[in-house]
Amino acid sequence: MASRCRAPVPVVPGPRARTSVARPLADCRAAAPARRAGVIKRTSAQFGRPGEGSGTGDTMTPMTQDTVRPSRPAAPAAPTAGWSLVLPLKPLPLAKSRLAPYAGPHRSDLALSFALDTVTAALATPGVARVLVVTPDAVAGARLAALGALVVADEPGGGLNRALAHGASAARALAPAAPLAALSADLPALRPAELARVLGSVPPDGRAFLPDSPGLGTTLLACTSGRPLSPAFGDGSRARHAAGGALELRLADVESVRRDVDTGADLSQAALLGLGPHTSALFARLNPS
Repeated sequence: MASRCRAPVPVVPGPRARTSVARPLADCRAAAPARRAGVIKRTSAQFGRPGEGSGTGDTMTPMTQDTVRPSRPAAPAAPTAGWSLVLPLKPLPLAKSRLAPYAGPHRSDLALSFALDTVTAALATPGVARVLVVTPDAVAGARLAALGALVVADEPGGGLNRALAHGASAARALAPAAPLAALSADLPALRPAELARVLGSVPPDGRAFLPDSPGLGTTLLACTSGRPLSPAFGDGSRARHAAGGALELRLADVESVRRDVDTGADLSQAALLGLGPHTSALFARLNPS
């Protein structure tokens, strides 16, 4: 279909705009081949915008939502890489005392097996860069270091939360800008994909925690770079972490990260999720078919 030129519609000039004038018919005819080729030409005289050529024209920028109405700055993304994890482990002869009725003389072996399986899964988790274990136990430290964990042997004493704070300081010294999380060392059914999902749900500018399966304690407390960890683990830690301003992560299908083990019944529930290899072998010995 032949192109027809129309007289231009006068434009009210804005700031720095030029008054629209009628163009000769020859200009319209000269522009027709460019229109047919799919290229729209414009000049500063047509649009009256500063900085758009000298009147010879340039290719028109495609109109998008952002050119009409600039979008808001994107919110910071949740941290997904570079995580430092800190796990506490008591001296093995003192660990997991509530398992004594179930495990008898194998109690300390179970405690070590839990830690080995937890560290193995944590190191295999996407986004985790390093795992630090705070323990004064030389036997456990050697076994965990062989897996790739960094052992912080100079535990300051004074309980679980002081040990975690000490480990957090060591982690921050190694990687000051990394996000940080304290993780229970008694998660023998831990799955890397589920732990990655929990870490990926931590807000980009604060602290968050994951409650344990019974709903009273905490298995993971995390913070981003520049935020204090402020651990408050122990009985009733869910309420303390929430009162301290940490966000509770309410996620489905992360039971392996929530199922810590303190009793024989806990271990049986973890077995239903699938135990790690170290705990699985010992569990089979304690529960012969």
